[in-house]
Amino acid sequence: MPGTNLTREEAQERARLLTVDAYEIDLDLSGAQEGGTYRSVTTVRFDSAEAGAETFIDLVAPAVHEVVLNGRALDVASVFRDSRIALKHLEAGRNELKVVADCAYTNTGEGLHRFVDPVDEQAYLYTQFEVPDARRVFASFEQPDLKAAFRFTVKAPAGWTVVSNSPTPEPVDDVWSFEPTPRISTYITALIAGPYHAVHSTYEKDGQVVPLGIYCRPSLAGYLDADDIFAVTRQGFDWFQEKFDYAYPFAKYDQLFVPEFNAGAMENAGAVTIRDQYVFRSKVTDAAYETRAETILHELAHMWFGDLVTMEWWNDLWLNESFATYTSIACQADAEGSRWPHSWTTFANSMKTWAYRQDQLPSTHPIMADIRDLDDVLVNFDGITYAKGASVLKQLVAYVGKDAFFQGVQAYFKAHAFGNTRLSDLLGALEKTSGRDLRAWSTAWLETAGINILRPEIETDGNGHVTSFTVLQEAPALPAGAKGEPTLRPHRIAIGCYDLDGAGKLVRTDRIELDIDGERTTVPFPAGRARPAVVLLNDDDLSYAKVRLDEESLRVVTEHLGDFTESLPRALCWASAWDMTRDGELATRDYLELVLSGVGKETDIGVVQSLHRQVKLAVDQYAAPEWRETGLARWTEATLAHLRAAEPGSDHQLAWARAFAATARTPLQLDLLQALLNGTEEIAGLAVDTELRWAFVQRLAASGLLDEEEIAAEYERDRTAAGERHAAEARAAQPSEEAKAEAWASVVESDKLPNSLQESVIAGFTQSDQRELLAPYTEKYFAAVKAVWDSRSHEMAQQIAIGLYPALQVSQETLDATDAWLESAGPNAALRRLVSESRAGVERALRARAADAAAASA
Repeated sequence: MPGTNLTREEAQERARLLTVDAYEIDLDLSGAQEGGTYRSVTTVRFDSAEAGAETFIDLVAPAVHEVVLNGRALDVASVFRDSRIALKHLEAGRNELKVVADCAYTNTGEGLHRFVDPVDEQAYLYTQFEVPDARRVFASFEQPDLKAAFRFTVKAPAGWTVVSNSPTPEPVDDVWSFEPTPRISTYITALIAGPYHAVHSTYEKDGQVVPLGIYCRPSLAGYLDADDIFAVTRQGFDWFQEKFDYAYPFAKYDQLFVPEFNAGAMENAGAVTIRDQYVFRSKVTDAAYETRAETILHELAHMWFGDLVTMEWWNDLWLNESFATYTSIACQADAEGSRWPHSWTTFANSMKTWAYRQDQLPSTHPIMADIRDLDDVLVNFDGITYAKGASVLKQLVAYVGKDAFFQGVQAYFKAHAFGNTRLSDLLGALEKTSGRDLRAWSTAWLETAGINILRPEIETDGNGHVTSFTVLQEAPALPAGAKGEPTLRPHRIAIGCYDLDGAGKLVRTDRIELDIDGERTTVPFPAGRARPAVVLLNDDDLSYAKVRLDEESLRVVTEHLGDFTESLPRALCWASAWDMTRDGELATRDYLELVLSGVGKETDIGVVQSLHRQVKLAVDQYAAPEWRETGLARWTEATLAHLRAAEPGSDHQLAWARAFAATARTPLQLDLLQALLNGTEEIAGLAVDTELRWAFVQRLAASGLLDEEEIAAEYERDRTAAGERHAAEARAAQPSEEAKAEAWASVVESDKLPNSLQESVIAGFTQSDQRELLAPYTEKYFAAVKAVWDSRSHEMAQQIAIGLYPALQVSQETLDATDAWLESAGPNAALRRLVSESRAGVERALRARAADAAAASA
């Protein structure tokens, strides 16, 4: 939609001119069951610093009926254009604006999303406003530094529940009148409405009582494990309030599991929305519970960092997300009674690999990105903003000390409560509590792009004693097209020394912590000490860098990776091996052998599941094409062997069942899937429940063994929203020209699918063993993607731009076609970035394939 962008300069000028006091928002949702549009009436009171000034308020609406400024009715046709209402001749001091409009329900997960549950055929609503979508529901000054108090009044259908940021009132004649919120930003206001199921409790400590609520659709109520969710929430309240030394700042805390949610969750003040896939309908591994807990704690941390104290502009989005990520993991690791004390292992294994991948794309950028406008921020919810930023915060904590860090945070919250800040405000507070000058650190880590590589250089004498030990730091050239220069950075790292004990286990025998700076840093290794079997740089994962093993350490790790007694060094070695594979330093076939030799000893289920995904991706994309089937056959046989050998009913058994289902390929293997699905064969302890059935159905459909009638029958067994998504994916996965054409048309040529179904169809369409069938769609993609981008909402267009890019067509021809399109199509910066990132994946795959082929001939 044209005209929906906002530049940083426009926002700064509007903030200079205006101080916003309060919004009163009246919404008539009484027709929500039928859909369409709803009446939105906004009254906003604000001060202007200048008499006669001109500004604008934001609104995305099909129709505007009235605009009244200071009692003067404005001509709607002349003032409303391109999602803005022009406001001229402001009065010095207090102004009042009233806007009456018809706003539209969406099915894209933006604005006020409307979903009809196929189980009860009832409508369910929720808002999603980050980054700029409050303006889809009410007229607003849509930028984070124009905070205000918000009072919502909502007319809803009889029997519905309505939840917002303020405590839920008793309705009068189906009208819900909420009390005003504290001063908050537009993007964290919220409204959730429908016949939701609710469970209530409280958080109580030292006289403090905070009402707690958990909500979901009634069709999921039987699966809602509220006690577990409340337990994690209370753990977070305890830990955050102690560490932040600031009481929870809002009147209540509701968590609402909502359908068709695009992200993991959203930190609306006191009314957090969470994707309802976190209400587990079937057995999942403990890794899924850990991920859910991290999401819960991440959003709770935002109540302080993001909601209480908010960034002035979106260039500090990274700090918002990185702080919430770091503190949520730290809470899981350190809170008394936590089920996940090894959460930093998960962080190293998943979040940091995401960051390393993102930081090697042509779109790499400094953590503190230059956000020029809303288009920039919309594509900046990436691995640098979340995971690299959190990694750097972890390093900052090691650099200034944990106590000093949280003392600075405490002072920061007290000084800026309900206000807006910049990064310099937090760094200033940390400098005071730590005594450290953080300007050079900030410049090196936050204002530069790219990643460093650390390598050990170890020399020994004839007796095997270490005579010199140096850490070498490299700053590889940034990817082509990236802005900036390679930078050597200061690192605070630990070096772990590991030796094999009598039981064949790798145990840490020494730990050296030091600062790394420049190209070479001498390690104070004890004189006359024998060389350890394994030397692991960045042990304990204190810094953010790619780490390499020396030749001797790599030899021992290759034989004994599964023998580390602790999970974190294993995860760091697994991550290093994966990164070497992606970089073409380790052949795909050798990575597969490394995984096969060690995965059976890996106890951390999250690491095991990551290895499953990485091996499948490596063999599909990074293996030399002539060896790919050999590698896939070897991997598939291993998944089945591990499935049969796993402890019955264990998380590992379930994980291996899913890994097998993702890659089964021979007639015998597919027959086994079919028999498990039909119940004619069983594996002791393996419960083939609803979600596992769908995993089997997806693979059988993609292999051409299930037709439309059989997929429809499976949907009849699970006639739910989740079942609808799974069935749509299975149909799109079928290996026929007709199935692909139908899937493509439903996504690209029509805009009727809701966000969740579009995502499922794209996932089914892109099957890695259907490359030839998908080859004609390369040309179709480039012919359609710009028009799709220009005509769809951001979330919907981004799904298509990324999901349908011909990433499986790993060839120079794909690179050439991409380059020709980038040259001729004139995409805007956001679309150019997404397509360039996808192109980089093909380029990397080509390099890795060449490395794998070279290993075969070596």
